[in-house]
Amino acid sequence: MKSRPVYAIFALSIALVAGVQLGHDHGSVAVDPSQLKLFKPLPTVIASETNPITAAKAALGRVLYFDPRLSRNQKISCNTCHDLAKYGVDGQRVSDGFKGQKGTRNAPTVYNAAGHFAQFWDGRARDVEEQATGPVLNPVEMAMPSDGQVAAVLKSMPEYVEAFRKAFPGEDDPVTVANMALAIGAFERELVTPSRWDRFLNGDQDALTNAEKAGFNKFIEAGCQTCHAGTYLGGEVYQRLGTAKAYPDSADVGRQQVTKQESDHLVFKVPSLRNVERTAPYFHNGKVESLREAVTEMGEYQLGRQLRSDEVDSIIVFLRALTGEIPAEYVKPPVLPKSTAKTPGPSTT
Repeated sequence: MKSRPVYAIFALSIALVAGVQLGHDHGSVAVDPSQLKLFKPLPTVIASETNPITAAKAALGRVLYFDPRLSRNQKISCNTCHDLAKYGVDGQRVSDGFKGQKGTRNAPTVYNAAGHFAQFWDGRARDVEEQATGPVLNPVEMAMPSDGQVAAVLKSMPEYVEAFRKAFPGEDDPVTVANMALAIGAFERELVTPSRWDRFLNGDQDALTNAEKAGFNKFIEAGCQTCHAGTYLGGEVYQRLGTAKAYPDSADVGRQQVTKQESDHLVFKVPSLRNVERTAPYFHNGKVESLREAVTEMGEYQLGRQLRSDEVDSIIVFLRALTGEIPAEYVKPPVLPKSTAKTPGPSTT
């Protein structure tokens, strides 16, 4: 048998090393197509039959979203707690409200939220339009005293009056809190963040790496899809916190606060996992700082599994593939209408 030339052996060694570095020695990771049927890619916009999106309505909603004059001290806007440049969160356990007051629940991301079946952790609002007025009138958050005061602020600025007329043509008095909510809702319905996961669901097999596909398989094997499925990998059902094992923090009774039903004790809306890598801290109380801790706790308390460290790592690799692209131009802070002599000033009482 003839020996190989030295240069051939050297070339073969280089190729083998390169193959190891690129992961080719492990082969491709297969994903069961039947498991993918549990998920759907993001729509371009999240449409509503009751609140059709128009350019004028969404443009008005964008301005309103960023305007702190919709708060009592004129320091807090929607964007304060749901910062669109930071994947729709403020990074705090609970947000700061009027006069430094603290809420009791973590502010969830507004990105893709319009597609959820209900809003707030306890589902007390049916859609983003209904949700939009909640913080404005909440005494702990933006603390405006009434609908009338909100309307007075808006009507004091001619630019707003004109913008409302364009957004709601044909109405005798378009500058209302109800229309404000519709405009903000229309704006939020285009806050979608498509990711490589969506490309994968649409048939691009190379959109995910082998490690990410393996992470998805581990996600399925662990049972995470029981709650985190659909277009938003969550946001479609309620679930009791501590299904498999009693959760140690029961201070917040969850949806029971809304329904007054014992069966809703510790029941919360399942959050979406889209952009989860960028939306810490986690859970309704914001007490879980890291994604590793969140995955580990969900395994223990929801699935009844003590996930190994390598299993957690693999699932996190997949979850990072759900980080989407922020529509930078769409969420750029707008120039706000100028206050006039009729515009009510801030109040600290």
